[in-house]
Formats: sequence, structure tokens, C-alpha cells
Amino acid sequence: MDNDRFDTDNTQVQMVMVVKLQQLQREGLAHLTYKNLEDYLNDVLWKDHVPVGLAQAADQVMKLTTNDIVRYLSVQAIKAGSRCKLSDFSDLLGG
Repeated sequence: MDNDRFDTDNTQVQMVMVVKLQQLQREGLAHLTYKNLEDYLNDVLWKDHVPVGLAQAADQVMKLTTNDIVRYLSVQAIKAGSRCKLSDFSDLLGG
């Protein structure tokens, strides 16, 4: 584990992430992907405060809510949309 991010390649961390992913999918985020969850952990949850161990990381993952993920994905969609040209949205605008 380095100072900048927690090791999401650790199989025990991955197991906790898969369990949480399945829970979030059952709670209404059916299209949530493992990558979405991993990005949230690295970009938000563990960006400034890296867990000191597996137990703390697992606890933080299991405390995530659907609201946490939806807020993150909403911001990501806005950022992605702001980088697009208006013509990229022509199918949505009827043109």
C-alpha cells in the first residue's frame, strides 16, 4: 500500500467491494459497475484519508450508501458532459 491510495487489487478488499456492489445493485443501482465503485473509493473516499488497514477499509466500504454513489456519478456525468460539444448531444435534441 502506498501513501496515495489503498490497494484495491488486494483480494480481500475486492471481496468486500463485490459484496457491497451486489448490495448497492439490489438497492436500486442495477447498472453500477465494479469500476464505478473502485473509482469512487480512489477518487473520493480514500483520496485524502487512506485507510490504515483492511478492517478500516472494509468498514468504510460497507458504510457506503446509494446516495454517496449517485452523487459521485452525477458529478462525473456533469464533468464528462461539459467536455463535449453541443453537436455530441444532437441525438438527444432531435437533430
